[in-house]
Amino acid sequence: MNLSLYSISAFLILDAEGHRVLAKYYRPKSHPNALNGEMKELATLKEQKAFEKGLWGKTKKVGGDIILYDGYLAVYKHSLDIIIYFLASPGENELMLSAALNSLIDAQSLLLRNQLEKRGVLENLDVVLLCLDETVDDGIILDTDAAAIASRVSRSRPDTTDITINEQTIMNAYQTVKDRVAQRIREL
Repeated sequence: MNLSLYSISAFLILDAEGHRVLAKYYRPKSHPNALNGEMKELATLKEQKAFEKGLWGKTKKVGGDIILYDGYLAVYKHSLDIIIYFLASPGENELMLSAALNSLIDAQSLLLRNQLEKRGVLENLDVVLLCLDETVDDGIILDTDAAAIASRVSRSRPDTTDITINEQTIMNAYQTVKDRVAQRIREL
C-alpha cells in the first residue's frame, strides 16, 4: 500500500470541442509513483494534448464522473461548455478526489458568480488559478472546504482601501496646507 500525500497528477479544463482551456501537470521529483511505472509519463506537450483529446473523447457525454483512462484515474465534472478534471494514479481514493474537485468547482462558482464557463474562466484566470493553488499544492490536496477556499482567494488586502475623493476632501487638504504654511511664515 502506498501512503503518500501526492494524490493529484494533473488538473485540466477542456472546452466543448476538446481543446485545452487550462492544464496544470504535477510531477514532483519525490513522487512515489515515479519509479514503479504505474502511470504513463506525459512529459511533452504533444503527449499531453493527445492524452487530453482521447480523454475528452471518453468523457464528452454528460453522465459520468469517474473514469479509468490510459493508466490514470480521471474524476471530472461538466459545467456548461467546459469539463473540469483531476487526474490521479489508479490507486488513489476516488471519494477524496471527488470531494476536492467539488470543493474547487464550488469555490470557483462562488467567486465567478456562477459563471463557470469557458469565457468566465478565461476572463478570470487569476481567480481560477488562485483557487486551484489553495486547493492543491504540487499534487497534494490542501483543502476541501469551498467557503474557506473562496474566502482566502477573495480576501481584500488592507492596503487597498477605498478612498473617495470629492470636493470636501480636497477642501480639507487645501485648508490643512494653508494653515501649515501660515504657521511656518509666523515662525520666521
